[in-house]
Amino acid sequence: MPSRRQLANAIRALSMDAVQKAKSGHPGAPMGMADIAEVLWNDYLKHNPANPKWADRDRFVLSNGHGSMLLYSLLHLTGYDLTLEDLQNFRQLHSRTPGHPELGYTPGVETTTGPLGQGLANAVGMAIAERTLAAEYNRAGHEIIDHRTWCFAGDGCLMEGISHEVCSLAGTQGLGKLTVFYDDNGISIDGEVEGWFTDDTAKRFEAYGWHVVPDVDGHDPAQVDAAIQLAIQNDDRPSLIICKTVIGFGSPNKAGKEEAHGAALGDDEVEATRKQLGWPHPPFHVPDDIYAGWDAKDAGSQREKQWDERFARYAEAYPELAKELERRWRGELPGDFGGEKLIQETQRAGDETATRKASLAVLNALAPTLPELFGGSADLAPSNLTFWKGAKAISKEDVAGTYLHYGVREFGMAAIMNGISMHGAFIPYGATFLTFMEYMHNAVRMAALARRQVIHVFTHDSIGLGEDGPTHQPVEQLNALRITPNLVTWRPCDATETAAAWVQALKRSAGPSALVLTRQNLPPQERTTAQLAHIERGGYVLRDCEGTPELILIGTGSEVQLAMGAAEVLEKEGRKVRVVSMPSTTVFDEQDADYRESVLPSAVRKRIAIEAAHVDYWYKHVGLDGRVIGMTGYGESAPASDLFKHFGFTVDNVVEQAKAYLG
Repeated sequence: MPSRRQLANAIRALSMDAVQKAKSGHPGAPMGMADIAEVLWNDYLKHNPANPKWADRDRFVLSNGHGSMLLYSLLHLTGYDLTLEDLQNFRQLHSRTPGHPELGYTPGVETTTGPLGQGLANAVGMAIAERTLAAEYNRAGHEIIDHRTWCFAGDGCLMEGISHEVCSLAGTQGLGKLTVFYDDNGISIDGEVEGWFTDDTAKRFEAYGWHVVPDVDGHDPAQVDAAIQLAIQNDDRPSLIICKTVIGFGSPNKAGKEEAHGAALGDDEVEATRKQLGWPHPPFHVPDDIYAGWDAKDAGSQREKQWDERFARYAEAYPELAKELERRWRGELPGDFGGEKLIQETQRAGDETATRKASLAVLNALAPTLPELFGGSADLAPSNLTFWKGAKAISKEDVAGTYLHYGVREFGMAAIMNGISMHGAFIPYGATFLTFMEYMHNAVRMAALARRQVIHVFTHDSIGLGEDGPTHQPVEQLNALRITPNLVTWRPCDATETAAAWVQALKRSAGPSALVLTRQNLPPQERTTAQLAHIERGGYVLRDCEGTPELILIGTGSEVQLAMGAAEVLEKEGRKVRVVSMPSTTVFDEQDADYRESVLPSAVRKRIAIEAAHVDYWYKHVGLDGRVIGMTGYGESAPASDLFKHFGFTVDNVVEQAKAYLG
């Protein structure tokens, strides 16, 4: 039987070989963390290489994702469907081994990690999801949800501000099944971190309420094993295991130096490292006895079989719960969740309301039928209106609930939501003011990149929030959301469009959605049955004229009422005007050409878009000769009505602009 060091050296060899072949990558972290990974994966990690999606598997997150060859080596060695050829194709076009781990490319990769610290946040989300799901479905004698979350993180992860947000919250929540290994190698790209990172990390995490195991020799398997045992025993709080390691361990000339961090070692150094490690094998060759020492297929299949038997007993005792849980694992909505009915009822209600209030009404109506909805807000629940009447907030003392108070942690919230979604069986939604989307945009982007169903509720959507002024008034944020690939953004104009936007976000399992909502009340719009059906297409004709229109007014959100009012005035003066409501430009652009032509006929060149956001986005729909009534600078501090008048968001100004445009 190979020694632990020989098993770990297989990771080192595969990692340096793959990086060397690609002529790019990060060999240092995989070589430095190989001994830690060997103990964790061979002795503790509960997983099944034959079924990477087994529901009750442990989750492993490599937050310092630049060390991706560590994870790829582990997956290959333990028996996942990842071949030597895949490792040899590291960082190449359409490879299953991209430069950073990406969800959907590689079996066994749990999350997309690249921007440092976000994997750590994802791990917090996964631990929250496991604990919440266990509280909801486990019954005495039937512990069907019982797995742990393990995370590797480096100096960069702990320097990033998001680590403070999420680790503080993890300590407050007492996430006892979360264990983080801190690779304390003292090196980052710029060199020795003592010049810019001198935190007392142990005290910092103790202050968060974590259990900390300091000063572990990350190259001593016995110390690593003992540290893991301590982490498991302290099940009332998350654990941080601080492992002292040498970056690029085994490299005779580059170990412990920044040269090992983010570049291939070089052919000569790779050969010298082989000799130093006592690894006489050629590149990408792993001896059979090493493979046998790593192979986790039989043990993993046996673990899953035992769990299947336990779940069968659970299903016999609690058939309805088992059926519901299986539906949630499949990511299917219940057939009777009531979305379409709610849209019809909202249209008939016809009350003037802010779309943030309409959003709360949707949650109150639909959340009781959707146990997978897991909500939250970044300390703005009374303003975002996301805490529905049946919601219950989770805490360290009471873990059963459907809501999390994230505190003032927008970035952390978004990345934790990604982790909750990646865990499975949940549709997370979270809220803040639209202008603060900037704090969390990279996590929104990660949800889009990883195609995760996450729902972002952004309220206070324009200068319409009023007196708080330009620091709180979003201008450019809508454009940023709309150009983010695979993110669908909705800005509804009334309660009916808000209900439709929520229903579409709930149905959209292939990526995130953003709901952009008003603080101020908006009037309801009348619609025919056909118009109701067309809301889900992103844009539709809300008001039309006889014959071919000479002018098309396009509006979203609070500005649709201006388009409708202006159209009424202009038609009384003999003008032919069509009004298009476009709650989602993203969805409208995805419609077939015939439908888009029916809404925005190319023959009608005179078009005006109206939106209390930056003007630049709208020229794609109005043309370079079209007009946009919007924002080109920041707002001001004043009552909303004064601001709309000051910046030209009035019916009178739209009419005046239209007349000047039409001539």
